[in-house]
Amino acid sequence: MKKRQVSDRIRVKRIPERGIYGREDINKIFDETFLCHISFVMDGQPFIIPTAFGRKEDVIYIHGSSKSRMLLHLESGADLALAVTHVDGLVLAKSLFHHSMNYRSVVLYGKACLVTDKNEKMEALKIISEQILKGRWNEARLPNEIELKATTVLKIQIDEASAKVRTGPPGDDKKDLDLEVWSGILPMYVGFGEPIKDSSSSIDELPQSILKKMDNG
Repeated sequence: MKKRQVSDRIRVKRIPERGIYGREDINKIFDETFLCHISFVMDGQPFIIPTAFGRKEDVIYIHGSSKSRMLLHLESGADLALAVTHVDGLVLAKSLFHHSMNYRSVVLYGKACLVTDKNEKMEALKIISEQILKGRWNEARLPNEIELKATTVLKIQIDEASAKVRTGPPGDDKKDLDLEVWSGILPMYVGFGEPIKDSSSSIDELPQSILKKMDNG
């Protein structure tokens, strides 16, 4: 297998041993969330916008209103940076200086491309929907022609991307190890609460997409 080239732009410089460049590891971090933040510069001003996304193979798909300033700007070929982060726990040291977090993050650099093929556009919307709540695509009404025209879908190739991960206990100084201060890890999880039915819904039974999500945590 050809060794992946790591550009200087994506090489982790601060604590480089935490850098991860394997595509499989990067994809796993992408796949465990559906929210990313996209940064770009427009008219000389920096912006950062949270948005939903979905991944298939080496492509990230995003979508939004066809009038979205961000999507129109990115469609023109502007440079972007895309980031996702999972916080897995608070790392509580005996000294405040050594407090930290256990986390998994990915930063991707690139450009976006407009999806013009109707079949790929619909497939991309399915990918995003399934990344948010697997199974929901088959439970609700699909987008119609008017809604498709009002929606822009962009794709971003996963070429320049790297992950940075921290795991493990706090790294206290030796002189602080005997301090009578609790130290350790406070794990952090993301979960869902009890579903709240809309007043217009006549169905009491929860759909499979929600039941599976609640079972899986």
